[in-house]
Amino acid sequence: MRAYLTPGGPIGDIAASAIGPAARPVRAILFDKTATTNWSLGWHQDRTIVVTERREVPGFGPWTVKAGLLHVAPPFDLLARMVTLRVHLDPVTEHNAPLLVAPGSHRFGRVLESEIDSVVARCGVATCLAGAGDVWLYATPILHASDAASAPGRRRVLQIDYAAEALPGGLAWFGI
Repeated sequence: MRAYLTPGGPIGDIAASAIGPAARPVRAILFDKTATTNWSLGWHQDRTIVVTERREVPGFGPWTVKAGLLHVAPPFDLLARMVTLRVHLDPVTEHNAPLLVAPGSHRFGRVLESEIDSVVARCGVATCLAGAGDVWLYATPILHASDAASAPGRRRVLQIDYAAEALPGGLAWFGI
């Protein structure tokens, strides 16, 4: 799997084309929606990164643990230099909970929860349909959401966050 995700691999090369040859995968999440695991997710920005250990570095915080992994909210400008790729393992139709994005919303910086609806209204909504094997790339801090599937079926998506820089102050990416 690593050979696909690192620069020189077919997926890693997509990330490198956007943020440079130093792009490397720093987090991966497998989403597996089925008829029995069919959830929705409201509009939000991804605001945390996964690191190997806690170190107090100005601008980084708050800290959380999710699924046993240490997460921290970095300065927004670091998120703005990252990209996220979604590798679709199954077809994504308008009926099985496609990703919804607000195009250009990443340019608004860190969007307060109280302002999300107005930013989405200003940017509009794009529905990200895909065939099995398609790869979507977007700016990590873009506002995005997902409804529950109206016709539940299997929808697996591997989401990989990429960065092209080291972290400051002794922090280290957890990596893949």
